[in-house]
Amino acid sequence: MAVAIPAPLDAGAFPDATPLHAFFAWNEARRAKDRRYIVACDVARLLHGFDYDLCAAHLAGAPLGLRRSGRRILASSTAIERAREFVAAFAGSAAVSAAQPAIDALRAAVGASDPAAHAAVFRAFEELAEHVDLDDLARLRAQRNRSPPVSGRRRILVIKLGALGDFIQALGPVPAIRSHHAGDRLILLTRGRYAELAAQTGLFDDIMVDPRPRPLDVRGWLALRHMLRRQHFDRVYDFQTSDRSNFYPWLLRPGKTPQWSGTAWRCSHPHANRGRDRQHTMDRQAEQLLMAGIYPVPLTPWLPAAGALPAALIGRRFALLVPGSSPGRPEKRWPVHRYGELARLLSQQGYLPAVVGAVGERELGRAICAACPTSVDLVGQTDVAALAALARAAALTVGNDTGATHVAAAGGNPVVVLFSGASNPDLCAPRGAQVRVLAEPDLADLAVETVLAALAPGEARGEQCALRRSEDG
Repeated sequence: MAVAIPAPLDAGAFPDATPLHAFFAWNEARRAKDRRYIVACDVARLLHGFDYDLCAAHLAGAPLGLRRSGRRILASSTAIERAREFVAAFAGSAAVSAAQPAIDALRAAVGASDPAAHAAVFRAFEELAEHVDLDDLARLRAQRNRSPPVSGRRRILVIKLGALGDFIQALGPVPAIRSHHAGDRLILLTRGRYAELAAQTGLFDDIMVDPRPRPLDVRGWLALRHMLRRQHFDRVYDFQTSDRSNFYPWLLRPGKTPQWSGTAWRCSHPHANRGRDRQHTMDRQAEQLLMAGIYPVPLTPWLPAAGALPAALIGRRFALLVPGSSPGRPEKRWPVHRYGELARLLSQQGYLPAVVGAVGERELGRAICAACPTSVDLVGQTDVAALAALARAAALTVGNDTGATHVAAAGGNPVVVLFSGASNPDLCAPRGAQVRVLAEPDLADLAVETVLAALAPGEARGEQCALRRSEDG
């Protein structure tokens, strides 16, 4: 039995760490409120002061309110009579049929911890918005003549521009977006280096490459503006949520701005969580989509089917080693001589060590191969698509906190990823079916034996876990 909706309705009606708690707390801290928040609060007021049928009539297009007053909405007797007539005349209409689930879902979510109950509220508001103008409803205005629904396939844009690991993790939610927009045209805006891998997924109907103009590159910004405007997008899912991508809605003006899921100013579907920066990337993306009406969302990354392997690895049981990291973050690297020692031990156990990395990391590859001559040096020879093929076929992987390790984790095979104190695995650790995190404030203190033990059969199976050495050692 549904819990009665309190009036006024606030974040305290929902358990901590749930999507609606975050959504209400976000709105309560802001001057400009999300229209869905305003309407949800009105539902509580209407159920408190009137009855279910009048609440449904209000949502469906016969607004009761003259103005809001604390826990109540004030309404004239004429408006109440008109709403009752509306219910009687349009009881089976699409608008009333959409209004009732919105009320029911909100009632069911009060006090509920199950994210599915919270997702149902956002999904119900999405369905209601197909029949009534939620902005008018939030302003207690009579419904204007609505634009005809978009005919044919809608054009849906996904934005992801960042680093390799972030891009891999952003692929995780895309199958849910694809399923939600099964009849629509799904387009990706990304960096050129990810275009081939994105095409191999088969999830996108088109891929656009963002030229990423510099701040003073007027010609580049105008070209980007022209590229975006001519697409006439109906909805955008911004997984970049950076200052750059938050500026992109302005490039589409003047003109109609598409529905926008992200953090852009006054976007239609904000990720309304003040703690979003303390969430793991994939949890943050999943909640962002839940608030846009898409649920459930996978919490593991996704890779396309593997391509061809290098000839030296075909038919071999090989282990990937990822000794590099961002050039400016050497503290995120386990010492290369430790990787060399690990390669020797893995070779003795019957693995063929294969070293991967960026072009600028060739010294690391050479050092490991010098320590273990049986190793295969692929540093500088693998693009993102080739890394995906290696990830699918590798027996295991050991790597630092860097993009290639995220690709390996998405491959589904055992991965041990090494974190120093320079980054927080709770926020950005690779996700996968068999991922183990070893965290040490200074990676120079992480012994080869510890890493090798983490690769023991069964150690990395079934769930992600973390080992942290105690402060006293």
